[in-house]
Amino acid sequence: MATTSAIDVVMPQMGVSVSEGTITKWLKQEGERVAADEALLEISTDKVDTEVPSPGEGVVQQILVQEGETVEVGTKLAVIVPEGAAAPAPPAEQAPPEPATAQAAAEAGASSSAEGGAPAAEPVAEAEPAAPATAPAEAPAPSDGTGEKTFVSPVVARIAAEHGVDVDRVEGTGRGGRVTKKDILAYVESGPAEAPAAPAAPPQPPAEPPPPAPEAPPTPAPAAAPPPRAAEPTPAMAQAQPMPGETLEPMNAMRRGIAEHMRRSLDTSAHVTTVFEVDMAKVVALRKKLKPEYEQSYGVNLTYLAFIGRATVEAIKNWPWVNGEIRGEQIVSKRFVNLGIAVALEGGQGLIVPVIKNLTPDDVQGGTFTITNPGGWGAIIGTPIISQPQVAILDVEALVKRPVVVQDEDGSDVIGIRPMMNLCLSYDHRLVDGAYAAQFMKELRENLESWDEGAY
Repeated sequence: MATTSAIDVVMPQMGVSVSEGTITKWLKQEGERVAADEALLEISTDKVDTEVPSPGEGVVQQILVQEGETVEVGTKLAVIVPEGAAAPAPPAEQAPPEPATAQAAAEAGASSSAEGGAPAAEPVAEAEPAAPATAPAEAPAPSDGTGEKTFVSPVVARIAAEHGVDVDRVEGTGRGGRVTKKDILAYVESGPAEAPAAPAAPPQPPAEPPPPAPEAPPTPAPAAAPPPRAAEPTPAMAQAQPMPGETLEPMNAMRRGIAEHMRRSLDTSAHVTTVFEVDMAKVVALRKKLKPEYEQSYGVNLTYLAFIGRATVEAIKNWPWVNGEIRGEQIVSKRFVNLGIAVALEGGQGLIVPVIKNLTPDDVQGGTFTITNPGGWGAIIGTPIISQPQVAILDVEALVKRPVVVQDEDGSDVIGIRPMMNLCLSYDHRLVDGAYAAQFMKELRENLESWDEGAY
């Protein structure tokens, strides 16, 4: 259905924890027609890359945010208008700023007269010449034009707090001088270059000359001020040049988010990994029995991950700290399990972690324990990085037939070929001790090696 009035296209909210997104590509340009729900642009966040559909039918009148720019959720990106209204729209945008200034001044004057009883005409006349003088003064300040600081997103605020960075000292490249995640990460990476700024205080000692005031005439030359400190070059911020045979490409928002999150996790948690071998013979037999039924009923391939996830949740009930969290100096125990399953995107473009809450997928945030499954590609051992603020992550490796020592019916040791799997648990040693982790893994192994169909 065609729109009858202008529609604003805004940066969508892609999950509660996502506060900003990057425009990667506009699929429609100004003046082009777009249908309702037709793909209008592509965006990238630290959680997912996706297309954004048009909220209505009409013509793209104006694109306000260009490709490559990162903006906050809710920021106006473009305007769509009815086809008939598209043509006269540009003159309206190009109207001289003076009427808008006069109107703003009139509104300001009206409010003044309402408060002080003075006529509105006089404040309007005074406001117009004052506006040009004020504008240049505000230009260099990283404000939103109202005298207040520019908005700082939760992501930027969190990174600044973790690294002890004063956001006011970071030069913002976003709209209106806003500090973006890219700005704060670049500032943190070049952090050592800021330290030399502290010695700027020593120039105060030369202020001691006041005692020899009588001798001021014969010695008019002031004490030589310390030479100005040369501007420190920004370390490693210059764009690297490719060597022969190399190509360079910028990280997208998702890859930058993954890089920041993984580095922060290693800086936060005391990572330790425990590996258990599990005989998956009973699970293999049960999967073989149930697989045709699942394919016929649900059209999906029943994998080992379903059995491991169920057994893991049951084991967590007796070892809740692997499902916990550290907040400051407090240990948070949870009476629920929000199970995150790490999913790799095609072509190494990143990964997302859908979270299962109450047995239903629910977005990509709020997880309490994560399972990652590189074994599908043949990996046999790994040391996964914990997803913050969780304290543990289970790594599921490949199922491999190996000769192992087993007992026959008489209790004698024999060598048999068994389907073996390595399960690797990375945990935060600040909360989970080695013995605790091993006992959790022992119960998980027992579940997988002994459960029958009824237990699942």
